[in-house]
Amino acid sequence: MIDGLRPYPEMRPTGVPWLPETPRHWDVRRIKTLLTEVDNRSKAGEERLLSLRMRQGLVDHVAAGGRPIPPESLVGFKIVEAGQVVMNRMRAAAGLFGVADVRGLVSPDYAVFEPRPDAYNPYLLQAFRLPSLAALFRAESKGLGTGESGFLRLYTDRFGPIPVPYPPLDEQRLIERFLDWHGNRTAKLIRARLEVLKLVAEEREALTHNVVSSPGTRQMRLANIVDHIFRRVDRESTKTYTPVGLFNRGRGIFRKPPARGDDLGDSTFSWIEDGDLILSGQFAWEGAVALAGPDEAGCISSHRYHILRGKEGLAQTIYLSSFLRTSFGYLLLNEHSRGAAGRNRPLNIRTLLKEKIPVPPQSEQARLIELVTLEKRLADSIAKLADRLREFRTRLIADVVTGKLDVRAAAAGLPETSELAGSDDLAEADDLDEAADDAEDEEVAA
Repeated sequence: MIDGLRPYPEMRPTGVPWLPETPRHWDVRRIKTLLTEVDNRSKAGEERLLSLRMRQGLVDHVAAGGRPIPPESLVGFKIVEAGQVVMNRMRAAAGLFGVADVRGLVSPDYAVFEPRPDAYNPYLLQAFRLPSLAALFRAESKGLGTGESGFLRLYTDRFGPIPVPYPPLDEQRLIERFLDWHGNRTAKLIRARLEVLKLVAEEREALTHNVVSSPGTRQMRLANIVDHIFRRVDRESTKTYTPVGLFNRGRGIFRKPPARGDDLGDSTFSWIEDGDLILSGQFAWEGAVALAGPDEAGCISSHRYHILRGKEGLAQTIYLSSFLRTSFGYLLLNEHSRGAAGRNRPLNIRTLLKEKIPVPPQSEQARLIELVTLEKRLADSIAKLADRLREFRTRLIADVVTGKLDVRAAAAGLPETSELAGSDDLAEADDLDEAADDAEDEEVAA
């Protein structure tokens, strides 16, 4: 179906630098003609608190893993009504917008907008995440600092005048229907591969249990069988570095966009080497544990991550990576992760290293090498496929939303959006957009 998409037959110039032309029958509208800012504040703080997430949009704060906040601390928060649009001013350039499904509260630092009758929220949210608009949002943001470490905000007086492409409403709905269909199809493709990965992980865990039950297994303190490593990065302001993040549930490592040294914020960083076992300092309890391979060598991890390597002759790092991803390993990581800040529960590496774990003979540990290597190779291939699909989808959305490709005929043959399987439900397993949430959670894509 996508191969059959064609350009619109007639185009016209717009006079907009980032949008040179649109289909002849499209309009170009300033955002302020589609959205009106509202500012209603809570007097008692008793409304439901909502969190704005990249993939999920506006969700219940506690249900998303946030800690409960007493009503008296929510007085003065902004009230958002169902159907209103919310923008995170500091992360507008990253596309952090959402539409409320229910009445609730959001941060006073967010902007809340009431859509006008001729505004269609699903299309607008797709437009607001265009790379071209992201660059414009970043340029129009004001505040202190630069790069990722800055405190820049996109205020409404700079946001409102920005022009966006505006097709007829019925065409906006067709565009959204087509993009929903493509998102569902892509998510199913990744989900099928993740099911295979899950089977391999189950086989690896079963073998690990068999290995730790072998004769000659000793109970040894972690601190005595691993080296806790930090290879400090002496940052150069103009040099480019590639930070990493960890997926939860033992699904591996992802590489964040390369960044200059002066854009890396205040964190200190460690170099990563092939064979390192990396534990998230905030989300290890969710299984954010991964073995680094050749692709991660030369990348960097922030001080919030812990790097372990097994001591020669005692524990092979591959064995440790498999053990910590068993049910008992997850129990240990959970036990030593404390805190009340929802999902963000810091790992106490000092107390974890005092724990005793089963250490089988070297020959038994070696039985895991082949299966762990296969599992990592499969996880890496899925991550690379997801990256390629994400890049393709980003280009496709940009071409469709800006009028470079005509999807009207293709979308007309698809079921209504309500009849499609929810792309968010499928995306729960596909990781296509999870890395985007990493900037909010800092450590892990969930």
